[in-house]
Amino acid sequence: MKFWKEHASLRLIIIAVFFVLGLGLVFGGFGMPGKLSGLGIMIVGVIFLLAALMIYNKPFEDPKR
Repeated sequence: MKFWKEHASLRLIIIAVFFVLGLGLVFGGFGMPGKLSGLGIMIVGVIFLLAALMIYNKPFEDPKR
């Protein structure tokens, strides 16, 4: 995908936002011991962290032939 290679600054901003938001949600959910909602918040945080990792790795993928 050429989009992610051509727009490096946009990619960096999105990765930074997802990373900070994901860490905030994981630590916020960790501060709610014994509550099921805390676990849900942490899972959403992990999803944001994985999305940031996916966007980071997108320019390095081989094009499908």
